[in-house]
Amino acid sequence: MIATRHSGFEELYDVLADADEPLTAREILDRLREREVDAFDSSYRVATVLGKIAERGGPVVVVEGSPYRYRVEGRD
Repeated sequence: MIATRHSGFEELYDVLADADEPLTAREILDRLREREVDAFDSSYRVATVLGKIAERGGPVVVVEGSPYRYRVEGRD
């Protein structure tokens, strides 16, 4: 079975990798827009994609809370 990645995954990963701390979906979307990346139309979509990546064992960790925050695996 071939694993597929959502278009925009690399951009999401880059934002998270550049962050000093876990980010909310809204913060990630804002940083994507600053980089002129338009692959995501809402923070809900960002959260959905990141949640699916984490569920599938990808390099994203969901930090429980309100709101959820996201980080690259292995970073505090």
